[in-house]
Amino acid sequence: MDQFRAKVEGERPYLLRYASLQLRDRHAAEDAVQETLLAALDGAASFGARASVRTWLVGILKHKIVDAIRRSSREVALAPDDELADVERAFDERGHWKEHPPAWNDPEGALEQQQFFEALEQCLARLPAKASKVFLMREHLGFDTEDICKELGITQSNCWVLLYRARMALRECLQARWFSR
Repeated sequence: MDQFRAKVEGERPYLLRYASLQLRDRHAAEDAVQETLLAALDGAASFGARASVRTWLVGILKHKIVDAIRRSSREVALAPDDELADVERAFDERGHWKEHPPAWNDPEGALEQQQFFEALEQCLARLPAKASKVFLMREHLGFDTEDICKELGITQSNCWVLLYRARMALRECLQARWFSR
């Protein structure tokens, strides 16, 4: 049991990055990951090793993310997040690091992939909130249209319009920020 617990807890950094990308809110991501780890440890007997621990945990996390999205669609933010202000202070007016983070032992491919995902995150952040949620639920989490509509309370035609607009906006943004560089 201790070995299983260590494996589960060892996946926390990966799960946190995954949830942060989906929720774009550090606190909500922390909560979703915490709930995932608790559910995994409570349901350890149901883990039949038919998949890797990471795959099993991501499956649980996806449900926790949907719950967080559902909660956030009902809540209204009262004030800007202080952590966001801390992150913004790390960049200058042009969006470049004021002080570069420590270098990785990285091959060029990993750096290029990281830069692409940074560009993608910046482009996703520019989308309207609902379009971003629809796009992430469909393309990253793999939800079908019916489930997205049910979760967000929108019609299928509205969902398809939001997906189309999100894809076109992401295409244009990535063309400018990534492919034309």
